[in-house]
Amino acid sequence: MDWLERAATLRQWSRSGTRAPHKPLLLLYALGRFQRDTEAELRYSAVEADLQRLLAEYGPPRRTTPAYPFHHLVSDGVWEVSTDRGPGSPGSGVRELRATGAAGRLAPGLRAALRREPELLGRMARVLLDQHFAPSLHGELCEAVGLELEPAETGQFTPVRRPRDPHMRELVLTAYEYRCAFCGYDGRIGAVPVGLEAAHVRWWAFGGPDDVDNGLCLCSLHHKLFDKGVLGIGDGDRVLVSQRFVGHSAAAREHVVALAGRPLIGPQPGAAPVAAAHRTWHTTQVFHGTPRPGIAA
Repeated sequence: MDWLERAATLRQWSRSGTRAPHKPLLLLYALGRFQRDTEAELRYSAVEADLQRLLAEYGPPRRTTPAYPFHHLVSDGVWEVSTDRGPGSPGSGVRELRATGAAGRLAPGLRAALRREPELLGRMARVLLDQHFAPSLHGELCEAVGLELEPAETGQFTPVRRPRDPHMRELVLTAYEYRCAFCGYDGRIGAVPVGLEAAHVRWWAFGGPDDVDNGLCLCSLHHKLFDKGVLGIGDGDRVLVSQRFVGHSAAAREHVVALAGRPLIGPQPGAAPVAAAHRTWHTTQVFHGTPRPGIAA
């Protein structure tokens, strides 16, 4: 049984790059619980709030429910569900899962494999993270699901995928003249830029190319907020700030809220701006909520 292959090929609803990370989030959560207790059973009514928070924070902008993956992950062979009546899931309805005492856990074969090969857990988690989430989110997502991974757990399994372009970072940072496109930060130590990163607008895991027109030079803070859906890019290449973001400090107002409506800084003349198709993907699949109105000058 190739468990890494199964993790890499979870059946998900998809259309034109639409994000549907429901099953990967549930599986990561289950792996985190298994790491702490190999006999743990996840009763739906007890973990529903945790799973709902994960979907709200790391899932797509549209409202969704953890009941769907709790039931449907069974079909991928990595998960099992039982109820107070016996084996088998009662369906994907929230009321049914609660009323029947539905509980899920990793499939017996997978639990046995994880006990036999402890390093398999980290390798499966890396596959799920790499295929469904932006790299800037990996560390905090592991914390959110209770996973502790060693840095070396990059795994032996590599799905057949296009290689990354190692030159993208330099191309994007050059195009934006080593300044954050949102705030203008341009810190260096000597000649070396620090705290500046090349962000994919359409995530690489969802077909985003390693091209300048799919990149932004962002400081570390704004890169994280961009990947979390707090920030986005609107018409006219102006910064979007989600109304869901709340920050009362002067720093939060200055570094986030005040960005609403500002034009992007860069790219320099001759460099490709963010392509409309990539901008639209981010707005529909990552950006959360309604944009704040721009601040009057």
